[in-house]
Amino acid sequence: MAVFEFSKKTYIMGILNITPDSFSDGGSYGSVQEAVERAKAMIVEGADIIDVGGESTRPGYTLLSDQEEIDRIRPVITELVKEINVPISIDTYKAGVAREALRLGAHIINDIWGLQREPEIAKAIAEHDAYAVVMHNQDGTEYKGDIIESINDFLKRSIQIAVDAGVDESKIILDPGIGFGKTSEQNMHVMKRLSEIKALGYPVLLGTSRKSMIGKILDLPPKERVEGTVATTVMGIMQGMDIVRVHDVKENYRAAKVTDAIWRGDF
Repeated sequence: MAVFEFSKKTYIMGILNITPDSFSDGGSYGSVQEAVERAKAMIVEGADIIDVGGESTRPGYTLLSDQEEIDRIRPVITELVKEINVPISIDTYKAGVAREALRLGAHIINDIWGLQREPEIAKAIAEHDAYAVVMHNQDGTEYKGDIIESINDFLKRSIQIAVDAGVDESKIILDPGIGFGKTSEQNMHVMKRLSEIKALGYPVLLGTSRKSMIGKILDLPPKERVEGTVATTVMGIMQGMDIVRVHDVKENYRAAKVTDAIWRGDF
């Protein structure tokens, strides 16, 4: 079972999309072996966690049935469990998919709807004593009040769902949901106030990798947003972020290591 020491270092979550339509790397890993080799390469580059995605969540993505998503991720998880020695995370909001992934040996469920789209997912996480990443999300980008208050209220509901289902509270991880239910300007605003989400008292995951906020600032396509992503990684660590979810592992690992040494260091 995975054990994290969140106060000691920033963990790097490497993104392994096995989808044909992801916004940044869709279709890159067409076979199980290619996906496994990519995971191994990310671990060499510094990944502490591998996050497997079987359904794209980019704007306008194609919905899959539970069975379609399971069929897509099952062979990859099966091989990863045998061939790598870091925790495996599954990016899904579907209870059935989560249950099967955990049965196969996954350690973390990364839910872009914060357990609120299919609350049964929390029971599956509890039954397997797994970690739950609960992300803020909403349909549309309109907020009635302060955006951080809205995000925190949503995350508090997610925490309650998890606790009520029996999830170990020490295994709940929050995610502000950069790029989900927010405009680029709203994403930038949230980035400046990440410490207010950390103040809820839980580990926080930051997922900014190659996202449109960075593209808007730099006017660059997804695969040319590495340096912009690194900048957000450093900003996040300095506001208490514990995990960064990234495509470009080597660059973000190096930036995180330097930032950790200075920011978390005891001089």
